[in-house]
Amino acid sequence: MYESRTEAPIPTRHFAARLLLHFAIALALLLGSLGIGILGYMLSEGLSLVDAFLNSAMLLGGMGPVNPPQTVNGKIFAGVYALYCGLIFIVSAALLFTPLVHRIMHRFHWETD
Repeated sequence: MYESRTEAPIPTRHFAARLLLHFAIALALLLGSLGIGILGYMLSEGLSLVDAFLNSAMLLGGMGPVNPPQTVNGKIFAGVYALYCGLIFIVSAALLFTPLVHRIMHRFHWETD
């Protein structure tokens, strides 16, 4: 997917397209995770769509749930979803920063032979 050490860095236009692709993948991952959270809160806690959205968004943002879980199923879901959200945060950050870090490192190590 990325150019090797012996290849020239890609043009700025292609790099921008690469950034947009990574952004789109991260956004899709976050939206899918938000959907999982909404569905999980609605089914396990019986929350309304808006309350389920709020709790899911707060967990994805690292803030924690607004409504504390009341049921055993809700508590289990909230715990598992919180762990999942932590991983999604790391994966999303990696998706967004990988092209930038690669381009910087590639410029330092590019062999012009």
